[in-house]
Amino acid sequence: MSDRSDAPIIETVDLCKDYDRGHVHALRGTNFRVEPGGFVALSGPSGCGKSTLLHLLAALDRPTSGTILIGGRDLTKRHDRNRYRRLEVGLVFQLHNLVPRLTARENVELAMFGTHRRPHARREQASALLAALDLEAVADRTPPRLSGGERQRVAIARALANDPKILLADEPTGNLDPASVEVVLGVFDEARVARGTTVVMVTHDPIVAARADHVIQLREGRVVEAADATASGRTQ
Repeated sequence: MSDRSDAPIIETVDLCKDYDRGHVHALRGTNFRVEPGGFVALSGPSGCGKSTLLHLLAALDRPTSGTILIGGRDLTKRHDRNRYRRLEVGLVFQLHNLVPRLTARENVELAMFGTHRRPHARREQASALLAALDLEAVADRTPPRLSGGERQRVAIARALANDPKILLADEPTGNLDPASVEVVLGVFDEARVARGTTVVMVTHDPIVAARADHVIQLREGRVVEAADATASGRTQ
C-alpha cells in the first residue's frame, strides 16, 4: 500500500497513552495533523506528553488507543516498523546516544548501515552533514572529546543521514549556544527546502518555537492551543 499523496504527513486521531496499568495518562485524546514539509514546535510544561508523543510517532512505543497516520497509513498496523525507523524518520533524543568509541563521522555513518549506500557514499554523506553543522574540524574525534553542544550536533547529523521524510527532535537546541542554534535551524530549513523534510520539534525555547510554522501547546496530555487551523485537541 502506497502513501496517499493528498494526505497529511502526520495525523493523530484520539491518541491516548497510559502507563502504570492505566493510572498515569501521558496522552489523553490528542488530535493534530502536520502537512508535508511543515515545521511544528511542540511546547508545554514538563510531563505534558511531548516526549511521549514523539516516541509514538517514531514507533518506539505503541498507543493505548487511538490512531497514528503517517502519509495516510496506520503506523500501529505496520509490520515494517524497524524499516520505518531506519529510513523514514530521523530521531534526535535529549540524550545523544552516540557510540563513544566511534568518531563523530563514524557515528553518522553508522545510521546508514543496511541501506543502499556504499561505504564511500556513506562517508561523503556523513562528512557533508558534519560540515553543514560546523563540525568538520572535529569529525575524527570520539564523543568523549567533544563538547555537549558538539555531541548534540553530531546526533542531529546522524538523524539526517538517511534523508528522512520526517525529523523528530526532542530539545535539539537545548545545549547549544545562539550561534549553533542558528546553524541547526538553518540545516533544518535546508532539509525542508531541498528534500521536503517535515520537522516536529519539542522545545521550551520561545525563540526557537517562533521559527516554526506552527506551535502546538500541550498540557496534561492534550492539545490546548494551536497556532494553525489544522490542529485541534480534546479538552473535556
